[in-house]
Amino acid sequence: MRRVAIDPRPTWADDVRALGLVYCYTGDRPYWDESAYYEFTAAEIDRLEAATRELHRLCLEAGQHIIDKNRFGELGISFATSEAIRRAWDAEPPALYGRFDLAYDGHDIKLLEYNADTPTALLEASVIQWYWLQERFPDADQFNSLHDQLIAKWRELRNSLPDPLYFAHADQGTGEDLMTVTYLSETAMQAGFETRILAMDQIGWNAQAGFVDFEDRPIRSIFKLYPWEWMVHEAFGGHVLDARQGITWIEPIWKMLWSNKGLLAILWDLFPGHRNLLPARLHDPAGMTTHVRKPLFSREGANVSVVTPSGTTVTPGDYGAEGFVYQAIAPIPCLEGNYPVLGSWVVDGEPAGLGVRESHDLVTTNTSRFVPHLFLSGND
Repeated sequence: MRRVAIDPRPTWADDVRALGLVYCYTGDRPYWDESAYYEFTAAEIDRLEAATRELHRLCLEAGQHIIDKNRFGELGISFATSEAIRRAWDAEPPALYGRFDLAYDGHDIKLLEYNADTPTALLEASVIQWYWLQERFPDADQFNSLHDQLIAKWRELRNSLPDPLYFAHADQGTGEDLMTVTYLSETAMQAGFETRILAMDQIGWNAQAGFVDFEDRPIRSIFKLYPWEWMVHEAFGGHVLDARQGITWIEPIWKMLWSNKGLLAILWDLFPGHRNLLPARLHDPAGMTTHVRKPLFSREGANVSVVTPSGTTVTPGDYGAEGFVYQAIAPIPCLEGNYPVLGSWVVDGEPAGLGVRESHDLVTTNTSRFVPHLFLSGND
């Protein structure tokens, strides 16, 4: 893996906005950053794909372990929510996608965390960097079959989910969540679904019909880009947990087991020394003088502490009351002052693509840049 500086396309901002990346800037700084790209060898891509498949296998075992050993409380999950998780795990409702965030230093591939419930950076990983590749490096390749695999998964679900299929978001003004669900809606439409997009606060409750949209039409199948740990504490949270409502939520509620940062410690408990895992402990660093402290429910790098002998740095945010996981510091290389984190995507549990986020610090946050990648076939 190497970082290669390059001149951006003169009209890059207009080009990516035309494809839906309306949030191509963070303030006055580019979020989509094509002043560089990451180049991998074909062998490295093979290793990343294999590691992703292996991590998915480990997570399946960890999920079953949490349920069998009743470890929900360690993850800050209530009894009522745990019962809904058990039911969904056994019923196997549809699960669409996720993103493993990986550290890779050219040798070791280590799991940083699993964004299994509401992963974003999807549009840029699937569509935007693919069009960049076709324009700038048409003879190169890219680890990216996200678009095709998403459509294939929706086609598989076409006869089991009723129309319309809703897509809900809770955007905070950047347009990222809205464009993510818009893109997912487009992939579902290409698979034959009738789709509708709405905001989370447009979902209502009717005692006779259950969950309804803003026109009081019953909702029977819905993709929501909204965290489960927030949903279960909303005013309608009790209805969400009621198995009698006859609604299919995508992602399913059992994804709470994987999006929780406590998963990292449970994985280490089950598979100590695994080549793709970092040492991690729940609630107590227990002698880990150098570590990263992450709140169990933290999102976008919020409230993360990096503790080293030279001091502690902390990112801002509103998480932490739910408890923490303590994880060894990962071998993230510093390339020209940038720390890359590799987002390895899965669709229906299968490796589907790669997106690279980079930051000037060790912690990737919502202001970290997205940088395209490529690999050269046959390159060792």
